[in-house]
Amino acid sequence: MSAKEWFQAFPGAVTVCDRSGVILEMNGRARETFAKSGGGELIGKRLLDCHPEPARTKLQHLLATGGTNAYTIEKAGKKKLIYQAPWFENGAYAGLVELSLEIPFEMPHFVRNPG
Repeated sequence: MSAKEWFQAFPGAVTVCDRSGVILEMNGRARETFAKSGGGELIGKRLLDCHPEPARTKLQHLLATGGTNAYTIEKAGKKKLIYQAPWFENGAYAGLVELSLEIPFEMPHFVRNPG
């Protein structure tokens, strides 16, 4: 399986943008998730145009700083973990990756101690 095949088949939504917020890639689940907003047609569009306030301001900050943001949401009876983090090309900050993963409402939490 090639890298492109596993990326497209990954069960979580993955959206990748460049430093200016232009969407570069969306896997199959991301295209399905954002179908009402254009799905795959969003590639090449500005990510900021897809977000209302206050999310737009938070996203502008992440794009400017290469920061990381993580939170959970509940929508349409599903709970999701949203994880936004920088990606790098040749060691230089190149943009953000957003992962959206369905998670159970109740899930175990483990504390792993070294040793």
